[in-house]
Amino acid sequence: MLTFLLKRIAAGIVLVFVVSALAFFLTRASGGDIARNVVGDTATQQMVDAKAAELGLDRPLLVQYVDWLGGALQGDFGVSWFTGAPVADAITTRMPVTLTLALLGTLCSAILGISLGTAAAVRGGWVDRLLQVLVIGGFAVPGFWLALVLVTALALDTGWLPATGWVPFSESPTHWARSLVLPVTALTVGVTAAVAQQVRSGLVDVLQQDYVRSLRARGLSPANVVLRHALRNAAPSALTVLSLQFIQLLGGAVIIERIFALPGLGALTLDSTTQGDVPTIMGVVVLTVFIVVGVNLVIDIVYGWLNPKVRIS
Repeated sequence: MLTFLLKRIAAGIVLVFVVSALAFFLTRASGGDIARNVVGDTATQQMVDAKAAELGLDRPLLVQYVDWLGGALQGDFGVSWFTGAPVADAITTRMPVTLTLALLGTLCSAILGISLGTAAAVRGGWVDRLLQVLVIGGFAVPGFWLALVLVTALALDTGWLPATGWVPFSESPTHWARSLVLPVTALTVGVTAAVAQQVRSGLVDVLQQDYVRSLRARGLSPANVVLRHALRNAAPSALTVLSLQFIQLLGGAVIIERIFALPGLGALTLDSTTQGDVPTIMGVVVLTVFIVVGVNLVIDIVYGWLNPKVRIS
């Protein structure tokens, strides 16, 4: 098991370095006249050259990357070219909002998706047909459109929930929960549909296996057979979908945070990309890769627990 984990961790570290290098060179190659963007169009060429020297943009690109990498390995991602604020502080301040949305969305999607998928596979009939209709609807409805509908119906028209804003948990747990209901709902509908469909398909196949019939013949209750045996063997494919959907939620949060005016990484990413704020973009990219690697590592560990053959491979 230790060798299995070390291999996954080593692969994750290599991925972080590769993605960070690609992101650095691509952002610098496509950034245009970065110094001009920082000082503004009305600045003189002398001011532009001075800003380029101040930011180190007049040095070779490889030297710039080595300097950035050295700081990043120590947790220093530099400062924003436009606000002058440390990138690490900006990310640390906004990261809890985005992670809260993604984690709650994943948790709600897992609970609802597994419950609906299991019910459809076990009950069949109209329950299964209803799930198929719901899955198609969940896939077809764009998250941003659903977010606008929810804001109109449950916030603006009725006032039941806040339309925008973020309340920290430490300030008021009740208002924190109310501020998350609409954005989390908008994020999780499509994910729930994907998880439910995957669980349903996996369980239908597993329930037709010979060992399931043997368990039933031994007198085990249907709930015991499904929950302790069949669902465990159907879980890996559902976990794969759930891990991919979690990563998708991080990207989908960009739009949702804009709609609900949430101060998360999505708004920071959009603003820094529009401005060409390379240090901030690089900080967000590295953080996102770390999260993706961490999620995949957790999924691999769960795979190894569910199926020992994965550890051997």
